[in-house]
Amino acid sequence: MKKDEEILIIGGGPAGMACSMELLKAGKKSTTIEKEDCVGGLAKTFVFKEGKNVFRTDIGPHRFFSKNPYLYSFIEELLHEKWLEVPRLTRQYIDGKFYDYPINASQAFKNLGILKSMNIGLDYIFAFIDYKILGKKIVSFEDYVIANFGRSLSEMNMINYTEKIWGMPCKYIHPDWAKQRIKGLNLISATKSVIFKKKGKNNIKTLVDQFYYPQYGTGLIYDTIAKKLGEGGSKVITKSFPKKIKHKNSKIVEVELNFKGKKKTINPKFLVESVPITEFLGFLFPKPPKIVLQAAKNLKWRSQVYLFLTIDKQSVMKDNWVYFPDKHIPFGRIAEMKNFSKDMAPQDKTSLFVEYFVFENDKTWNMSKEEVFEMTIKELEKLGFVKRTEVRKYYLIKRKNVYPVYDLKYQGYLETIKSYLDSFENLFYVGRPGRFKYNNQDHSLEMGILAARSILEGKKYDFEKSGSEAEYFEKGQIKVGEDSVEKKAYNWMVLEDRGDYNGSRGSGK
Repeated sequence: MKKDEEILIIGGGPAGMACSMELLKAGKKSTTIEKEDCVGGLAKTFVFKEGKNVFRTDIGPHRFFSKNPYLYSFIEELLHEKWLEVPRLTRQYIDGKFYDYPINASQAFKNLGILKSMNIGLDYIFAFIDYKILGKKIVSFEDYVIANFGRSLSEMNMINYTEKIWGMPCKYIHPDWAKQRIKGLNLISATKSVIFKKKGKNNIKTLVDQFYYPQYGTGLIYDTIAKKLGEGGSKVITKSFPKKIKHKNSKIVEVELNFKGKKKTINPKFLVESVPITEFLGFLFPKPPKIVLQAAKNLKWRSQVYLFLTIDKQSVMKDNWVYFPDKHIPFGRIAEMKNFSKDMAPQDKTSLFVEYFVFENDKTWNMSKEEVFEMTIKELEKLGFVKRTEVRKYYLIKRKNVYPVYDLKYQGYLETIKSYLDSFENLFYVGRPGRFKYNNQDHSLEMGILAARSILEGKKYDFEKSGSEAEYFEKGQIKVGEDSVEKKAYNWMVLEDRGDYNGSRGSGK
């Protein structure tokens, strides 16, 4: 590394890697620093070798669906035939019964019975009167889902599952969580999606019945980017992280790194970062104002504990993943990675990825691998998924700062922090951890591309627009300094809804 690095990217997750790749397309080289031993962040893929058997798993189920056609072409250019279309099968297990998701109306009616079904309908009518006609204010996630689904249906799956994720009552969770995760979805729209269902045409992201997935796990995207960056002269350096970031006159002027165990100081012209926003503030020198540091202390993160089981069985279930809203079941979701791609496990074997939502240093976080396995296998046997004797091996994985917690006061704290960070002219903070925004993989990719565009064009774009579902990319030119480089396949983001994406892979139509 040179002391004067023009573009330094801290964090090799989706946002950071997309930024570096987009810069390279425009002829701009960069240096990406990643703390772990490989890139991908929360979208990395683990590989476990058991003799001749190879098992792969992501950190939870990853599916790719976006209304931004450029992202499809972006990934397809990287993966080509290793970019697979996968039929989605997702279910919820509630009160001892499975419910398809997206909704299977006849199945739901059969499971619920006529009285419960009628009660759900009546509750929705009462909620519609309360919130839509009488104007009751929506102040929490609980209000939002009751207003859109009625109390009975909300309590059946959305409220209890959300409380399992966040570890707090839904009346203390901000409605932003619902707007971001289930925007446009209510009892009426969900019913319409069943009645007028057209494969590949569903515009509600949470209801899509197919998605795209890399052949060898979602980490293949970022491993491929890293390879192409190296071939193009950009650098990706793992096992390195910032220790101190100096600023002066509203600019980042110096970054002190732990560079593979050694101290390294560099002076970047631009800094793109996607580490947790609360951690990033701790690197800054001089320190941020007290009001900013106090705001950071008031932001909360939800962490996760994962157990990955390799299994001597060809298949466990037909689902990609299954949700468990019931609170007496300790885990929140399980995924069978072989149902994403057959290459995620040997032909005659399979695996299960089990997720626990926790706070750092709570009881489950501090459990040993053996304790988590015992808690897990007892429940899996009881539910009929897998027997103890069928488990080959199990692996424990823990991740901090996975989900930014949207409590009722988070917005004010976050705005205080963002107002301060936005004052730095050459800083771009992106991605889920970088912006404290629960976005999907596609949104993080968009943020990274927008960061690259900001550098290339010399102006800052609004990263909060990413994931607003009002974006598309159109053909244009890349401006690099005084030069204008035409690339026919290059598309810029325009904040306007064209609304003509037809779901075809990489078509841009």
